[in-house]
Amino acid sequence: MPGERNNPAPALPHAPGRTFRAGNGAALPALLKRGLPRAPWLVLAVIAVGGAIGSLARYGLLYAFPHPPGRFGWAAFAVNVSGCLIIGILMVLITEARPAYRLARPFLATGVLGGYTSFSTYVVDTQRALLAGAPDVALLYAAGTMAAAVAAAWAGIRFTRVLTRMPPDAVPVPSGAGPGSGGPEGTEGPGGPA
Repeated sequence: MPGERNNPAPALPHAPGRTFRAGNGAALPALLKRGLPRAPWLVLAVIAVGGAIGSLARYGLLYAFPHPPGRFGWAAFAVNVSGCLIIGILMVLITEARPAYRLARPFLATGVLGGYTSFSTYVVDTQRALLAGAPDVALLYAAGTMAAAVAAAWAGIRFTRVLTRMPPDAVPVPSGAGPGSGGPEGTEGPGGPA
């Protein structure tokens, strides 16, 4: 309509009071005017490579050890539980025991172990057992996988803390926190007084 072009464009909710116009007079989001933020391409690349490696390892194991519907999915169970154990170990090693290269966590935890573990397969296997008329297997598989996965992550954390001589209930303290460092008063490193 001819008269609508002269009306002011509405303020955008994510950029109050700021409006921009395209050549045809339509309002543009402030994000387009500013430009998109730079993507962390290196981090995304190492996650993708790690994810491909982990996914291929999982696929190989699930392909080598298939199970019919209505039976316990031992291969997926082993993959998810072992992945949780490894992530427990890894998180202590790269966040508490020693400083890690900045791409270690995205590559190993998010990429490799994120691709290796497959809780979507766990859900599908549970559903397949239900549809095959095996609710007992479905319940055992659903509850058993979750309990074993959490226990494995906990065991990985505790075991690695013992091996690295970290206090078993240590809570990582961000670098820079502690006496004389500008952190909260009276804070110390893991295991010290709080």
